[in-house]
Amino acid sequence: MDLLATSTFGLEAIVARELEALGYTSKTVQPGRMLFEADVGAIARANLWLRAADRVLVRLGAFEATDFGQLFDQTYALPWEEWIPADGEFPVKGRSIKSQLSSVPACQKIVKKAIVEKLRAAHGVQELAETGPRVTVEVALLKDLATLVIDTTGPGLHKRGYRKLAGRAPLKETLAAAMVMLSFWRPERPLIDPFCGTGTIPIEAAMIGRNMAPGLNREFAAEAWPRVTGEIWEAAREEARQAALPGLPTRIIGTDVDGEALSLARYHAQQAGVAEDVHFQRHDFAQITSSRQFGCVIGNPPYGQRMGERDEVQELYRAMPDVLRRLKTWSHYILTSHPNFEALVGQKADRRRKLYNGRIECTYFQFHGPEPGTRLAEADEAIPEAAPDEPADDERPLARPAFGGLLPASRRQAEEFRNRLTKRARHLRRWPSRRGITCYRLYERDVPEVPLVVDRYEDYLHVTEYERPHERSAAEHADWLDLMVRTAGEVLDVPPEKVFTKLRLRQRGSTQYERYADDERTALVSEGGLRFRINLSDYVDTGLFLDHRITRSMVRDEAKGKRFLNLFAYTGAFTVYAAAGGAASTTSVDLSNTYLDWARKNMTLNDFRDGPHHFVRNDAMSFLESHAVAATYDLALVDPPTFSNSKRTEQFWDVQRDHVALLNRLFKLMSPGGVVFFSTNFRRFKLAEEQLAAATIQEISRQTVPEDFRNRRIHRCWRIVCQG
Repeated sequence: MDLLATSTFGLEAIVARELEALGYTSKTVQPGRMLFEADVGAIARANLWLRAADRVLVRLGAFEATDFGQLFDQTYALPWEEWIPADGEFPVKGRSIKSQLSSVPACQKIVKKAIVEKLRAAHGVQELAETGPRVTVEVALLKDLATLVIDTTGPGLHKRGYRKLAGRAPLKETLAAAMVMLSFWRPERPLIDPFCGTGTIPIEAAMIGRNMAPGLNREFAAEAWPRVTGEIWEAAREEARQAALPGLPTRIIGTDVDGEALSLARYHAQQAGVAEDVHFQRHDFAQITSSRQFGCVIGNPPYGQRMGERDEVQELYRAMPDVLRRLKTWSHYILTSHPNFEALVGQKADRRRKLYNGRIECTYFQFHGPEPGTRLAEADEAIPEAAPDEPADDERPLARPAFGGLLPASRRQAEEFRNRLTKRARHLRRWPSRRGITCYRLYERDVPEVPLVVDRYEDYLHVTEYERPHERSAAEHADWLDLMVRTAGEVLDVPPEKVFTKLRLRQRGSTQYERYADDERTALVSEGGLRFRINLSDYVDTGLFLDHRITRSMVRDEAKGKRFLNLFAYTGAFTVYAAAGGAASTTSVDLSNTYLDWARKNMTLNDFRDGPHHFVRNDAMSFLESHAVAATYDLALVDPPTFSNSKRTEQFWDVQRDHVALLNRLFKLMSPGGVVFFSTNFRRFKLAEEQLAAATIQEISRQTVPEDFRNRRIHRCWRIVCQG
């Protein structure tokens, strides 16, 4: 007889391979329909064993039908009585595509009438009760070719019987099984699903690994048909039971952040009989790691189709290379509908396959890692085009990881970086003992191919990467950065846990730096005999700008008896220096509560708890405009950001546009002879001296940039004396 195995688009080749493993040769006659010839026993075996197929159908006939007379006569001629008993229930479904007989209800009615007439004649009855076994009939017309089938499966083959409790947006079992079968995974290799949800992929993989027939624990429509006897089904089930293998050599791992989903996953694994083969853990994707080799990551992450999830999902995808590169010998398989997935992960997949998750068109991205028996190439090793079939241990073929790896130039760059750091460390090694300077800059993009800044804060290193074009993928770049950071730690004898790395992106448009993390890794450091708390983990900057070391000393030298104002106070380092210099009072103004609290703590660290020290939360211009009287301050420090678009103010700040208005307003509050230190790190800044009120203006940038800074234009600074 002719049988059809149906599947969703893209899984035809998988189903064909499954049929071949069962001993049946098939061919695709339509998208999603594989035809094969077999005896009646194949109905039971195919239903029990097919993992990626949707249904198993009996094709009773296929013929041309351009009018209803043809459709009736050809339908009547088919052997319906062999499949439908006199009391059988036989609903008729239909569909028509690009055919002259376009009315599906009319086609269903004609087919139903023809079957009724045939069964009456064949069974010798006048009435068909339709109270017996259900035999679902389908008439499908495609370009005037009518195909008549009966459904042997009943509920779709994805209904394995183990998922009795449904979670949110579950992945179909048939698709999950296909994802595993399309991968390099084998039972002896580890497997992790980092977005396992209710456990479908790990459970299907465990059943594949143990050769467990997916349909063994459910019933099928054809079991009630006289044509497919109970003996046939029992023989097929016994064959399946005998074929099942014992437990897997290594447990499959499923992780998710949803504890409720994991509870369902454990229940489903128990129902499927693979509870001992799968281990479910509650983990964030960023925590994924393994010491095992040559495994597979197979996952169905969130797609971000809901409005509120898009940004979050894009950040997840951008983080994937940094996580997956840890699994150097593994292969990775990701199903998603996101149109820009490859751009977000920063590299092309080795293979792509279009698949459908329900009605959602997805792509199955496959990133191939090394095969077992190969070894990872070092950065300066070339991968040969061909390798011996059975190489000796020391001649194993070379391979690159799916994500990451070092390019040939990386070792040379690391060596140049090492040499430069070594030279700089030797030059500055006596600064702590001779000058009392324990926080200083060691390296500032000295090697053009290594655009890093390395600052030493006593026992800690703070490494800032500046965004620059390069040819590395995101994962390759992360490995490159790890190499450079590791090199810095080795040269300067700083353990990895005391090395902190940040990325400083180019500011574009109205973007500005935001909080980097929430780890609260802080430390106490000394400068100029004073103590400061720095944060090494959570912001692009630490809270103590090293390029203002000299400027802070200038403020201290001029502060005695002065009323000091610190606009854009940040963490209050200038305020601490002014207080240490004997300022009569200090006022620190900033729009951020976080920075003002930080400034208070820095003052407390240095025992400036008492006295007239004020902390004001406000933007600088609003603060200045709120003063109705003049001659309020004798010394001021203005170190504004290049721009700020805080939601707390109606207008964003632009230092080039707004500095004139701010300084002129400040001058009105300064006493005659009062001094203002004004500084900016905006490279293209031009001080509009001609627009400023009567004052003596002197640029002191050369004197204020410390000698440990290679970039002599790290900031520009002016000393302005107000004439009153």
